[in-house]
Amino acid sequence: MKLRTLGCSGGIGGNQRTTSFLLDRDILIDAGTGVNELSLTELSMIDHVFISHSHLDHIASIPLMVDSVWAMRDRPLMIYGIEQTLDILKQHIFNWKIWPDFSQIPNTQQPSMVYRTIQLGEAVQLNGRRITAVPANHAVPAVGFHLDSGKASLVYSGDTTSCDALWEVVNRIENLRYLIIETAFSDNEKELAVLSKHLCPSLLGVELTKLQREAEVYITHLKPGEIELTMQQIEASATHRHPKMLLNNQELEF
Repeated sequence: MKLRTLGCSGGIGGNQRTTSFLLDRDILIDAGTGVNELSLTELSMIDHVFISHSHLDHIASIPLMVDSVWAMRDRPLMIYGIEQTLDILKQHIFNWKIWPDFSQIPNTQQPSMVYRTIQLGEAVQLNGRRITAVPANHAVPAVGFHLDSGKASLVYSGDTTSCDALWEVVNRIENLRYLIIETAFSDNEKELAVLSKHLCPSLLGVELTKLQREAEVYITHLKPGEIELTMQQIEASATHRHPKMLLNNQELEF
């Protein structure tokens, strides 16, 4: 399995693109503005989209993507998420007011898009690849994802604050190789991080002490304008794990 970072920023502007990862050639893990990096042909090859939660920076590209490629495809795009997340997409995005309901286009018998509800802890098997929803603690119902090739695993936290349930799952993964975890605010905005249920460097430092497995740790969701400051604070707060900043177009193979 190969995970390509299409976007890993907490905002836009310049070269900043919001959260989206391309797994191999046919799976998206979240679908923020980073999806815009793909060509039309690449977009048409995506069959599955796994959504961690309903916030705009993680779903922004789904409406435009399905509109751009539905006529090029002979099967529907599968949208995976927990029930609460999919309900929000149905009610507030694909509702004919914000965007057409592509689960009815061109018709209900042959839709361009199909929703697939997943449960926390449920493993979806796709050609030998296992994708499992793992716990997260955010301002809206949310999950992270455990991606397992059989040889090695990667865990993506999604958006989360402190979450003991996440570490209980992660520490049972014997073949863990990579951890991608968010840090959305600097410690200068710790109160905002707590209010919005995100991590800041001091909170991240505490969370990483709960990680009992060896893994390469990458930081995602840094806010534009605070990247250098936040990474400096992370380096001071999590010296035992040596986290690295995730980069656009970075590829992790496992």
